[in-house]
Amino acid sequence: MTPAPAVAVAGLGKRFGAVTALDGVSFSVAPGERFGVIGPDGAGKTTLFRILATLLRAGTGTARVLGLDPATDLWTLRPRLGYMAGRFSLYPDLSVDENLRFFASVFGTRLDAQRRNIDPVYRHLEPFRDRRAGALSGGMKQKLALCCALIHTPDLLLLDEPTTGVDAVSRREFWDLLEDLQADGLTVIVSTPYMDEATRCDRVALMQQGRILALDTPQAIAAGYGRPLFAIDTPDRYKALLALRAAPGTHSVFPFGATLHYTAARADLAPAAVAAGVNDVLRQAGLAEADVAPTPPTIEDAFMARASTDGR
Repeated sequence: MTPAPAVAVAGLGKRFGAVTALDGVSFSVAPGERFGVIGPDGAGKTTLFRILATLLRAGTGTARVLGLDPATDLWTLRPRLGYMAGRFSLYPDLSVDENLRFFASVFGTRLDAQRRNIDPVYRHLEPFRDRRAGALSGGMKQKLALCCALIHTPDLLLLDEPTTGVDAVSRREFWDLLEDLQADGLTVIVSTPYMDEATRCDRVALMQQGRILALDTPQAIAAGYGRPLFAIDTPDRYKALLALRAAPGTHSVFPFGATLHYTAARADLAPAAVAAGVNDVLRQAGLAEADVAPTPPTIEDAFMARASTDGR
C-alpha cells in the first residue's frame, strides 16, 4: 500500500494586491523524501513555505501537510513541523545553548533530553555553545537555526533558502547534514535559488513567477533539455554573446560560468557544422575563432530554456 503524501498541494494560488505570488501550484512530497523548490528571488518560494508552515493562508487551492489542513488545523500541525525562515530569526544576544534551551521550552521539552537527536548538527556548534548567536559566522548561524528547528523532533522540516549568503564550504556541509537527517527518515522540503543545489534533492520543482515550470528528478529535468548544447570558450564573451544573439542561426545563447552555452536554430546540425557557423558569426563581428564543443545540459540550462518559453 502506497503511504499518503507528507505534503500535497493542488491549484495553490496567492495574490498580494496586483501581484500574483503563486499561480496554480500543484505537487506532492512522499514521506522521507528530500524535495527541492528551486527558483530565483520572486519565484514564490517563501509564500509557498509560509502557507505550508501555517503562517499564511492560501487564496485558492488546497494544501494538506501531514494529513492536516495548515489553515484550519494549525495548532495541531505546528508541533509536528520544523521551520527555518530565510532570514536569520534567532536571538542574537543569547548564546547558542540559550537559544536552544528557549526553543526547547517553547515545544515543552529540554535541550538535554534532545541532545542525542540533534547531535549530527549540534556537534558542529558545541565548541561555540557559549558564544552569542549574533557573533557566529554565517554558516554557524544556519546550523544553529537548523538545530532550533529540530529541537522538538519534527515529522517534517521546511527550510526556506537555508544556504543563502553563506560560503561554498558551509553550503556543502549544510547539505551533508540534510542527507544525514533524511537517512533517519525525516521528510525535508528545502528551497534555494542555487541551481547547483538541485542535484542534492530526490526531486525538484523549478519555479518562476509563481508557477512550476518542471517537476521531476534533477537528472530527468536536465536530460529533458531537448536540443544539442554547445559550450563556447571565447576571450570576449560579452561581444560574442551580442553577436550570436543577433545571428539568425541562433536558437539560444547565455553566459554559463567562464563560457557561453549555445543552441543552434537547427537541431539536426552536426557539431562541426555548428562550430563552423558560430565561428563565421564571430569573424564577421571582428572576433577571433572560439572553441565550440558539445556539452551535457545541466538543470540550470533546463531552467533557462523553460523560463524563456514560459510566455510571461
